[in-house]
This record gives sequence, structure tokens and C-alpha cells, in this order.
Amino acid sequence: MKKVKDRIIRALIAFIIFIIDIILAKTLNLEWYIELPICIIAYLISGYDILYKAIRNIKNGEIFDENFLMILATIGAFATLQFEEAVMVMVLYQVGEAFQDYAVDKTRGSVSSLMNLRPDYANLVNGDEIITVDPEEVKVGQTILVKPGEKVPLDGIVCDGATSLDTASLTGETKLRMIGIGDDVLSGSLNQEGIIKITVTKEYGESTVAKILELVENASDKKAKTENFITKFAKYYTPIVVICALLLAILPPSIIMAIDGSNVFNDYIQRACSFLVISCPCALVISVPLSFFGGIGGASKLGILVKGSSYIEEISKIKRIAFDKTGTLTKGNFIVNKVVGINDTKDNIIYYAAYAEYFSNHPLAISIKKYYDKEIDKNKITNIKEIVGMGVELNMNGNTYLVGNSKLLKENNISFNESEEVGTLIYVSTIDKYLGYIVITDEIKPEAKDLINSLTKLNITDTIMLTGDNVDIARKVADEIGIKNVHANLLPQDKVLAIEEELAKNEGVLAYCGDGINDAPVLMRADVGISMGTLGSDAAIEASDVILMDDNIKKIPISIKLSKKIMQIVYQNIIFAIAVKIIVLILGAIGIAGMWLAIFADVGVACLCIINAMRTLYVKKYQIK
Repeated sequence: MKKVKDRIIRALIAFIIFIIDIILAKTLNLEWYIELPICIIAYLISGYDILYKAIRNIKNGEIFDENFLMILATIGAFATLQFEEAVMVMVLYQVGEAFQDYAVDKTRGSVSSLMNLRPDYANLVNGDEIITVDPEEVKVGQTILVKPGEKVPLDGIVCDGATSLDTASLTGETKLRMIGIGDDVLSGSLNQEGIIKITVTKEYGESTVAKILELVENASDKKAKTENFITKFAKYYTPIVVICALLLAILPPSIIMAIDGSNVFNDYIQRACSFLVISCPCALVISVPLSFFGGIGGASKLGILVKGSSYIEEISKIKRIAFDKTGTLTKGNFIVNKVVGINDTKDNIIYYAAYAEYFSNHPLAISIKKYYDKEIDKNKITNIKEIVGMGVELNMNGNTYLVGNSKLLKENNISFNESEEVGTLIYVSTIDKYLGYIVITDEIKPEAKDLINSLTKLNITDTIMLTGDNVDIARKVADEIGIKNVHANLLPQDKVLAIEEELAKNEGVLAYCGDGINDAPVLMRADVGISMGTLGSDAAIEASDVILMDDNIKKIPISIKLSKKIMQIVYQNIIFAIAVKIIVLILGAIGIAGMWLAIFADVGVACLCIINAMRTLYVKKYQIK
């Protein structure tokens, strides 16, 4: 924000000096050589950075840009004694640039919060001692210990203990992973319960967490930068104007002198200077940034934060959208989808499970108790034992019940057939008889299906799902919502590769919508990254280009329609401003349009363009009813 404040303060100081000059000139009838130094001071205060950029770019061979045109136009104004015009051109230009800087600086941060994923230490097992070391010091083959609540610092294989791991930072999925001896473990996972020992299989530089951090740091280098509209325009407009001004100053008076000997060079030099003043792109340098700024402000009223004007153009061109599943298309919370009784009733199956999970705050336990929805009499429970990585053993009413995953039943030699249902399966049995199972799934957001229908109406039919969940669950969710292409069982680096493959097809602008820390690399790599503002991780929010503040994915098509409207207004302003400029430039060249008419046309066009740009603030018709 410092840069924005600097621009505004300088523009304000220059404007005050400008007003003082006007008052003194009118009241004291000042000569031009007295006004000149006053206006030069105001001019340099407001535009010294533009002057510096123009000189620097000329040295680097980049002559024809908007900075050069601004300097040339204002020098022309000074040369024709239109000092106030020169000052106001620079003041208004700085205000327009401040709008642009504010829009970007306000919403754009860094991805520094992703560094929370980086493990701070590793507990190295050295004989009977546990030594705290930097993860980078641990070698392949050494053993580390991970306590409950700690992050797994390095990839490896469990050699002792069992626990459940929260892998949300890697896969974005809410399902906990039960692990024991012999199971692979990825760095970045969070240990939930027991103490485990891990034999390290990869050094830190090759670990999963290091690769994720590297992907995020490098992905931004690959994102295409949308060039500023004014800069694009100035590349063609500036050299044409300069050449025309030179020809106007030299060619006509030379021909006239050759014909009748008249010396009219002074007259045509003044016309050329007026020509440069007329060419001043005030309407564009103010209205175009203001159109984008107003659009960003209008979108924010709808709970859509866009991190800069270049992304508005990209959003308007979206042809394909890829989605994360959990937390984006689904609610990210578990619900009991089905209760199946094999050797007992459904009511009894959920009854035993609810009592077994009475003391647990595990997400699966919460979903079971919520489904049971009855008061639990804890006095009925005589003994309960949690078996880490498997489930719960419960003594109730003189009987022993087992509630957990398939490993628990196998461990107790219970004969049963594993279900092929899609979802997380909780099996229930007595100590010697299999009773049934419960299917728990993630709940699909009700607006997800409407989202796909809305995108179809915008001719966006290429929809993709990228998820760390298994194929069966992913395919079921995709079919229910209406998404065509599915990529499942993906780690963050796999998601980036999938996005890279889609981008390589060159089938139009590709957007990606996600919410987890694991989505950060993909959000940065996609042409447009869209994240959730409420449920999304800080890393995802900061890595994205667009933030949906209330997590309502139905606002994705709204942001596309709004962006198309903003771009329509931008093009209207560009076409209108250029058309008027061309007409007045022609009139100025033939001597019909004088300096004051030129100034009036310039200011009038700027005002009309600004009024048109302000329409981007009115977005009521885009609100979700």
C-alpha cells in the first residue's frame, strides 16, 4: 500500500500547486515565464517516476511505451505554453495508476503461509536416545520417532507402532489413514494418535513435503502474465502519433516553402505540439484501470475477490474448469450413507456403533452419533478399549462388540465378506459373529449440480475433477454432479502434472478450483486459480487468483459473466476514446481544432469513459437469489 499512498500524496501535492498557480495567474496576471517554474515543480512532483521510466526504457531500447507518450505529450503542452494541461495530464495519470496498484496490492499476498507445511524438526532415534535434529540432517535408513500431534518430517516406512494420520495437507481429503508396521508414510501428514517409529526412505530434499514447497515456489514463474491493455495499445499508438507529429511539423511547411517561398514552420510546429497534446491518452489511462478497479470492487460486493485486473481478462476467457473434490464439490464432512445388517438389524448395528464411539471426537465417530440421534446411556458401557489404527472394542450388556475397519475383524479372526460399497466402511461384530457394516461418505454440496448446469449455459462443457480420493468414490461423485473427466488417487505433484497435461492441449483458458493446502501448487499453475475463502487453507487462498469468500461455488459462473461484462465496458472505452482521438487529431492537423478544443475533447472523452467505467460497480443483477 506504500506505493499507492505515495502516488496519491504526490498527485494531491501537485494538484494543490496547480490550483495555486491558477489563482495567482488569474489574480496577478502572471507572465508565462513566472508560471513556468511553478508548473514544472508540480509536474516533477507528480511525474518524476514516469520521466525516469521513460529515460530508462529509452536506454534499454524500449522507446514506444505509455511512459514515453506521456512525457512527449506533456513536453508538447509546455512547448505550446499549456502548462496547466501538462500538470493535469500527469496528475490524472498518477491517480489512474494508483487505482490499479491499490486493486493489486490490496488482495495479492505471498504464499508464505504454506511454509507451515515445512517440518521444523525430526526426532532422530539414536540407540536409547531421542535427538531433535533438522530434517535435512537425517539420512536414508535412519529411524525417526513421531509423537501424537506432530508432523511427519520425512517419507518412510513404519517400523514400530500404529496410529491414524491426517493426510489432508497432502490429499485434501478428510478421511484419516490408519497405519501400522510396514505401511508407507508421507512427510507432511499429521500424527493423530499413537507414537510411531519410521525408517526413513528419502532424504528431505526428495521428500513429499519438499516437492510440494518446490512446486509452489516455481509454479508462479510459469503462469502467463496478461499484458496491460494500455501498454498493448501504446506499442502501436505511440509511434504512429510521434511519426505523424514529426511529419506535420516538417512536411507541409517544406512543401509550402517550395511552392511560394512562405515560411510557415512556426505555425506547423505549434500544430504538431497541439497534435501531441490532443494525443494524450487521458481517457484511456484513467478509464481502463478504473473499469478494472470498479469491476474488482463490484465483484467484492458479491463475495468474489479478484487479485488484479489481468485476471479479469483471463476469467472472461475461461473455456475449461478443473475442480478439487473434498471441500470444493463436497462439504468435507462425513455422513452415514447406509447401514447394512447382515446378522442383525440396522437399528442394532448403528446402536452398537454409536455406543462404541461415545468417547471419541473422530470425524467418523461424530457422523455415527449424529445419525443415531438418541441419548447414549454411558452406564451401559462397562469397558471400552481403543485399538489404534483399527477401531474400538466395547463391553456392553455382558457382550463384547468390535467396531472398526476390516483390519480389526481380521485381527480377531472374524469371518466376514468385505463390502465393495463406495465410501469409508465401519464393520460391526461381536467377538465371534459378524453383524453388519456402516457406509460413511462425504456429502456433496447441493449447489454442485447447479454449478455444472450454469457452466454448460456459458458453453463451458469441459469439466474435470482432480482428487486424492480413490477412483470409485471420485467417479460416483462426478457422475452425480455431471463432471465428465476424473483423475483420482492424486498427490499434489500428480495434480500439477494433470494440469500440465490439460494446459498442453491448448484448448483455451483453464481454471482450477480448490480449497486445501495441497491445492496451492495447482492453483498457481492453472491459468486462473479459484479458492474458497471460508474453508480454504491460507496457502490456497494466497496462491489463488480469485477467492470465493462464502465458499459458494455457484459464484464461479457469476464471476465469468461479470468478467465478460467488465471486458465489454473496457473495449467500449478503448474504441470510443480512440475513435474520438482520431477525429480530433485530424481536425487538429488541418488547423480546425485548436488547443482549447483539444483540451475540451480530451477531458470530455475522459469523463464519458469514466462514467461508463463506473457501471462495473453495479452488480445487483448478478446476485444469487
